[in-house]
Amino acid sequence: MTQKVQNRCIVLGEYIVENKATVRKTAHVFGISKSTVHIDVTKRLSQIAPNLASSVADVLKENKANRHIRGGQATKYKYLELKKAKD
Repeated sequence: MTQKVQNRCIVLGEYIVENKATVRKTAHVFGISKSTVHIDVTKRLSQIAPNLASSVADVLKENKANRHIRGGQATKYKYLELKKAKD
């Protein structure tokens, strides 16, 4: 693993922990794919910085637990906007 990849893993992990960000949001902010973020913070980071990887895992677990709530809110707002457009 190159030094550049290792640094990217650490930066991504720190961003997720500091902002309680999702993989999708992190990928958007850094302009890389969700797959790259996920591999970096789950597999590679555990080899580089195990303590940071543990903190990231906690945030990702929390995000996964709340995923259905965010999806429901998005659907609610979508239909509210469609209703406003009709009226």
